[in-house]
Amino acid sequence: MTKPASLDWQAAEATAKRLTAQWTEDQPGGAVIGFDRSGTCFSHAGGVESLATFAPFTVDSVVRYASLTKHVFSAMVLAHDDLIGLDDPLGQHLPELRSPLAEVTVGQALDMSGGLPDTRECLSLLGLSVYTETKAGPLLDYISRLERLNFDAGREVSYSNTGYRLVEAALERKGFRFDDFVEREIATPLRVALKAPDVWNDPVKGLVPGYWHSGERWQLSAAGLHISASGSLTGSARALATWLHALLDDEGRFAGLLDRLQATRFLADGRPTGYGLGLRKSWLGAHEFVGHGGSHPGYKTYFLLDPKTGAGFVVVSNREDTNGYKIALEGMAALTSLPLPAPAADLGDGLYVTETGPWWIEIKDSTCTYLDADETLYDDGEGWVSSRSASAPIRLRRDGPALVGEVGHAARRFLPAATHEPVPASLSGVWRSDEGAEFTIENGAVLMGVGPTRHAMALTALGNGRFLFTLIDGPWVKRICLHVLAPDHLELVSSRARMIEYRRRA
Repeated sequence: MTKPASLDWQAAEATAKRLTAQWTEDQPGGAVIGFDRSGTCFSHAGGVESLATFAPFTVDSVVRYASLTKHVFSAMVLAHDDLIGLDDPLGQHLPELRSPLAEVTVGQALDMSGGLPDTRECLSLLGLSVYTETKAGPLLDYISRLERLNFDAGREVSYSNTGYRLVEAALERKGFRFDDFVEREIATPLRVALKAPDVWNDPVKGLVPGYWHSGERWQLSAAGLHISASGSLTGSARALATWLHALLDDEGRFAGLLDRLQATRFLADGRPTGYGLGLRKSWLGAHEFVGHGGSHPGYKTYFLLDPKTGAGFVVVSNREDTNGYKIALEGMAALTSLPLPAPAADLGDGLYVTETGPWWIEIKDSTCTYLDADETLYDDGEGWVSSRSASAPIRLRRDGPALVGEVGHAARRFLPAATHEPVPASLSGVWRSDEGAEFTIENGAVLMGVGPTRHAMALTALGNGRFLFTLIDGPWVKRICLHVLAPDHLELVSSRARMIEYRRRA
């Protein structure tokens, strides 16, 4: 196994500064901290907290951690294993859930193998904007009406926030709130400020605004979804580094916690995955690291830890275009003198789709888009390429005109899509879901929304009853697969929600 040489913090800091050079004094910014068990080794901040005040961004600027929250909530679950066990079916604690969601275990709900449809993505496929306000109770009622998973539990790995929402609801029914746990068990002992608000508009002391760029100007971010413990935590770069330092110290109240959070999880057939309880593995060569990213509209975060050397990086920002994973991984490579993986060889640009079903990919250079989720591909040897991602595992090779391998640990064979086919007139009509959502297909386009929000999205054929259209929702651009199941029955499919059905209205 390749082992890191002595740690070069000077090279790591230089790498962080190079990759954050766009954080200028007239734009939103962020902060990067490099640390080891002895403490902070460097800190770097750039850009501003606010385009209204132009106050400089610092390591104490408070941001939304987004999905970095997940491992902290998982720590809460482990702390209450006398009340809720990883092997418990969700229906044991939330009896209103229907099958098959009720049979998904707590562990599967947290390790991304449960197949639970992502709530926010479901709402997008029902035509609800990222800005539409939703509350915890009605969202749980909605999830409780679902009767399809994205895939059979334990068969694949695919990212979803819903498992954390459901386990949080189960703990709340037992009298335990996530924000209380954070304050009592982490923030107070470590003397840091951390807060887990329920909704976007809840006031948080010191919270800086987030921004996204429209192509013309910076825009303030916003979101209406009840956040849940899948991504509710807020804090600064310094507070996050303090918490992660405590995990790496592995002493006192936090002894053994990091090992439990990063412990290997397994699919139903016994295959190991690289996603634990809110933590995902990353690799440089054969050397293994652990970390996680976070993304809310206008905020991007990432941390990466090397438990063997005790080194770590924290990246937080209040701008949508930050690639925290790239900053952390390249910083770790500079620190350890380990080589970065080589970009994938040319697989053949274009759209590909499985013979049946809604599974499509697009290859552009070394980027692979699978059901609208982008991943960088790296050379894996002997003709194989890999995403090297534990939360979105992809491994492919070319086989004649086809691309074959695994996506999410599920076997897939992709063929070139028949994009030349016309959109048949038989698709035209009004389509309605059981939840009351409607859209119209006419003249080869999907029409969704009402009044001034109504917009047309052209359909592109993939062949055999599959079509793509692009939905723009504020800072997000989503490509949705429309999959015809029967003459009067179809489903809309995105990466995280693959089960929203519509029927033709008579």
